Amino acid sequence: MIFAQAQAYLLGTINETASRRLPNRLDRMIALLEALGNPQDRYPTLHIGGTSGKGSTSTMAAAALEAAGNRTGLHVKPHLSSVTERARVNGAAIGEDRFGEILGEMMPAIERVATEHGRASYYETLLALAFVYLAQEKVDVAVIEVGIGGKLDGTNVLHPLVSVITNVALDHTDVLGETPAEIAADKVGIAKAGVPLVSDVADPQARAVIEAGCAAAGAPFVSVRDTVSLVTHSGEPYGQSFSVTTPEATYDLALPILGSFQQRNAATAIRALEALPAALRPDRASIESGFSQLMIPGRMEYFPSHPAVVFDIAHNPDKAAHLAAALRETFPGRRFALIIAVGQSKDAARVIEPFTDLPGTFTFTSFDTEGRTSIRPQRLASMAQELGVWGRAITDPVEAFSIARRNADAQDIVVVTGSTFVVATLRDWWLTHVANRV
Repeated sequence: MIFAQAQAYLLGTINETASRRLPNRLDRMIALLEALGNPQDRYPTLHIGGTSGKGSTSTMAAAALEAAGNRTGLHVKPHLSSVTERARVNGAAIGEDRFGEILGEMMPAIERVATEHGRASYYETLLALAFVYLAQEKVDVAVIEVGIGGKLDGTNVLHPLVSVITNVALDHTDVLGETPAEIAADKVGIAKAGVPLVSDVADPQARAVIEAGCAAAGAPFVSVRDTVSLVTHSGEPYGQSFSVTTPEATYDLALPILGSFQQRNAATAIRALEALPAALRPDRASIESGFSQLMIPGRMEYFPSHPAVVFDIAHNPDKAAHLAAALRETFPGRRFALIIAVGQSKDAARVIEPFTDLPGTFTFTSFDTEGRTSIRPQRLASMAQELGVWGRAITDPVEAFSIARRNADAQDIVVVTGSTFVVATLRDWWLTHVANRV
């Protein structure tokens, strides 16, 4: 199977799910992986869940493991430019030819399982492909990000060395529950007997649920908030430096990424790495070195220009609140030109709300991605008006981006945010048409 055929096949599986409450049908995932020889059991794993920050935390942990000399696999979602980003070894995405080849090899197993369980979904197929690829590449260790929730997520077939729940906030409420406690009950479903579960959850009710879930599962509970202190340093114009002190050591970190919220993700990643067996645990120098070379596209990603541009996926209220706070802290006294698009399944008003206190302008737009639907920009503008701010509604995202940049002052910060799909679209356009000329 060539890559174009693989992409076409995957697009046809986007709406293959069991129900709103069983988004990934774990029984089908188990059957598919058994038909593939359970590739996920051929290497040790870290299993990282949470509402926000799980992708960054996963990327940090993988960077440190690689810096320590391990051949390191990584599966995070969503992808930005290509589905190949879902399966990486030492930071490099699987090649397109290899991607198509592996999916072609998987088809007999997919078809056998479909007769009893229905066709594997887009997410399940990509996850299984990542597991197969990492097994074929004989990785020493892999870091695997949870998709949605925990208990019934397709990744909950793993028997990891360490589990992580970064935080708990409202997202996917139609699937996971309508309160932090309900969502926490789903997320703690990744707890396994004898496997440490590292958590940075702050909400008291959610934390109580997670601690109780760990106790019931026999998983040692490790609280980041109870065991870590952070000290911020100055002097990083396009990044941040800070110290993380744990019961094990003090780490002096220089992250080439913005957003002080990343400090909590770094602390969580470090505590997870410290919980690994001695043979896999990176030393302090490897953690510091790995973190210093981080690249996390679409996570408060800053491009100096006139005006400067920030790309950040903030598709739920928690991510939006973190981004708004980070923008205010990182660029004090500056104005912002925000370009926002939100997917149909999201709580758009609560995504927009944290940005309404920022000085600047709003442009609402949409995205055109097969199998995904955006809220009409006119509707987003109406929501914003109800929140007390005015914004333009421009359907075409490139036009929206261009007009926002043209109307911004040289010292303003243009921020592309909301849905993964609008960030991916405009980031690719920026890299192709502007970044190399700035």
